[in-house]
Amino acid sequence: MFSRKHVLNQSIIKSINQELEFNKNQIRKIDDFLDHKLKLVKLLYSNKNSPLTLCNEVDILKNGKTKFEALLRDLNNAKNHIHLEYYIIKDDKIGSKVLDALCKKATQGLKVRLAYDDVGSDLSSKMKQKLNSSGVEHYPFMPVLFSSLTGKMNYRNHRKIAVIDGEIAYVGGINISDTYVNYDDNHVYWRDTHLRLVGEAVKSLQIDFFTTWEFVSNQKINIDERYFPEVTCKNEVAVQIAASGPDTDAPNIMEAMFMAITTAENYVYITTPYLVPNDQMITALQVAAKSGVDVRILIPKQSDSWVVKHATNSYLERLMDANIKVYRYTKGFVHAKTMVVDDIFSTVGTSNMDYRSFNINFEVNAFIYDAKTSKILKNYFLEDLECAEIVEPERWTNRPKIEKLKESYCRLWSPLI
Repeated sequence: MFSRKHVLNQSIIKSINQELEFNKNQIRKIDDFLDHKLKLVKLLYSNKNSPLTLCNEVDILKNGKTKFEALLRDLNNAKNHIHLEYYIIKDDKIGSKVLDALCKKATQGLKVRLAYDDVGSDLSSKMKQKLNSSGVEHYPFMPVLFSSLTGKMNYRNHRKIAVIDGEIAYVGGINISDTYVNYDDNHVYWRDTHLRLVGEAVKSLQIDFFTTWEFVSNQKINIDERYFPEVTCKNEVAVQIAASGPDTDAPNIMEAMFMAITTAENYVYITTPYLVPNDQMITALQVAAKSGVDVRILIPKQSDSWVVKHATNSYLERLMDANIKVYRYTKGFVHAKTMVVDDIFSTVGTSNMDYRSFNINFEVNAFIYDAKTSKILKNYFLEDLECAEIVEPERWTNRPKIEKLKESYCRLWSPLI
């Protein structure tokens, strides 16, 4: 059904992958503590030709305010091109700031491209006219006739990617909307996590963007070195970018998470807003916990979907029976999609731990092999637990029968939510 992976000029992909090619000599540059994660590196590379990149700077951006301050600064400093690919972009307060920055740069002669999901996004006719008149090229992903009536339509582009001058990239859970910024008049506190990357990993995200762009625009792009500039290595953080979707041969992100969990030795800390795991992921979590690994999962107490909330609840007893600790965030809504393992490995991206992200939507995650980054994410996780309540297994087992009935009903529909 989907042929996006065949659209991009394959010689470009080949040349970039050759430059970043995975090999044992590269791996040996990593500290010895990464030895037992080499299988994970190889898995991602064999699945989607996702090269391990070593020359990277990684900044963890906690919550929308931090992300948008950095993003707007980088947009305003752009010199050559700007590429954005988002599931949700709205022309509200923060969205207008971002879109105005795109328009400004386009009028200065920069190449500005914007791809947005037609179901998730909401751009007014007035804003689209402004984008057109400024020279911003923009296309919806798989447009639908009545987007307001298709909120759960399949095969949506759930990615959040920004690439600036081929040197800086953003990826993570934060869309472009006021919902993701904790303004004073917001009704719900929003807890989220994003990444700012500088270095070789940006090239992988650039390839992912161009693959989407040629699909939505039906244009053949003249790709040259300005989109893949030389990288000066200021830091050596190992990063792999994994994209998955209906157009990939394997569920890359799910398989990588599965392997990270099953090879864990000390702990696995997961934050996800939607926990509707498949059997493979349940088995991985159970085996890890039963073997003595400290497995903890943080989910929202109040979901933004009644069906998702009860579908999630239907899995908790089974997980807790395997000594997995489940926490529910009470300060607001936790939307971060993160996992950290053993102070060695971490991932931040767009993929939830649910059927839709693993099998239906187009997603992208950054997989990071770095002690410093992992410890920062671990500390954020532990800080978030201070704003959460642990689910007590005995009390949970004795919850009202009407709740169990709701859960059973919603679980039946979980592949469709």
